[in-house]
Parts: sequence; structure tokens; C-alpha cells
Amino acid sequence: MAAPTDTSRTPGGLIIFLNGTSSSGKSSIARELLSVLDGPYFHMPVDAFHAMRTRREFSPDELRTVLKHTWMGFHRAVAGMAAAGNNIVVDHIFSEPWRLQDCLALFNPKDVVLVGVRCPLPELERREQARGDRPVGLAARQIDRVHAHGSYDVECDTSTTGPVDCARRIRDFLPRRPTPTAFERLRRSSDAASPDVVEGRVLDGSALPYGFQLPDGVANGGEHG
Repeated sequence: MAAPTDTSRTPGGLIIFLNGTSSSGKSSIARELLSVLDGPYFHMPVDAFHAMRTRREFSPDELRTVLKHTWMGFHRAVAGMAAAGNNIVVDHIFSEPWRLQDCLALFNPKDVVLVGVRCPLPELERREQARGDRPVGLAARQIDRVHAHGSYDVECDTSTTGPVDCARRIRDFLPRRPTPTAFERLRRSSDAASPDVVEGRVLDGSALPYGFQLPDGVANGGEHG
């Protein structure tokens, strides 16, 4: 019988991580990135994981647990795909500090391109009203928290730049990625050291550096991106 294939030296894939408020344009940029980037990339939006969940009503306590486990599973799915050598485009929202800390613990920081997707609040509010499928005021409640960590590799303003040009900007940035990366800087500066995080690996997935709170505007479908 043939020996099992040794995958221990599989090079990790690149993670292009789009972080921005609801209605900031992350998903539109992600779709365009798949068209302009060389080689195979997978778009992994957090909303796709919420869409997989069974459709039934949850009590507030149940929903807190379900959403926390969904986000934790999403982070680990991204980490697993990248560890197997796949290139990933992620669109997500760092609206709670523990989400960033969890990703810092799970991802190889050298392989992450952290993209700040910004948009002024008046335009976010206009988009919320136009699309009609987001709670009014959701972006306003998120905007200060989402970018609170402050450090990015590259940023885009979707109020002045369309998704195609944002995608091209990110593509053109990749050959000149900085050292250290934003994720490396954030990991080094983090004061959220926990006994559950050792050398960047989560030893007990049930423990997180920060407490969980139910996000604004969440029903049973999760937080909108």
C-alpha cells in the first residue's frame, strides 16, 4: 500500500482580508478580485457561513452562542484553506475586538494582506437606504469599531473609487507587500496575550481573548457584510 502523501511542507496560501463596515463594498471588491488576480483564488464571505445555518428561531442566549461558534468556525475554515495552499479573498467585519485577536492567533501573519475598505458615513447611510436589506444605522454603529485597530497594508475608499479600480489597486500592491505586514505589526503590539494562544495557535477554541456581545442589527441571519 502506498505511503500517505506528506503534506507537512505545503506552502500556505495568501489571505487577502477585506475589513469594512456593512455596505462599504467589500463583497463587490471581492468579486472583482477574482477576475483580476492571477491564479486560483477562493472568495470566502462570512455571510455564506450564516446562510448555511438552519432556519429557525433562537432565543437571545442561543443566538449569542450560535453566532460566536459560526464566526469561530469561519475563521478556522479560512485558516484551513490557506494552510492547504489555497489563496483566499475574505470579506469580514472586525466589529468586535475578539474577532481580530482570533484571526491573529490562527493565520500566518506573513501571508495576510489586510485591506481597509473605507467609506464616509453619509455614503454608507445612503447605501443602506437604497439597498433596503440592512437595518438603518447599522454602519453608523460599526464604523468606529471596525477600524479601531488602525493598521492596514493597503486601503480603499469606495466613495471615490469603484470596485474594479479597488481590486486593481490591491492586485498591484501584492508584489510590493511590506515587511512586517499589518498582521505582524498587530500581533506584536497586541496586549491581549492569553494562555490559550501559544505561538499563534489556539489551544482551546472555546476560549477567546475578548468577551462576546450580540452585534447591532443581528437577527437570526448573522451580521451583514
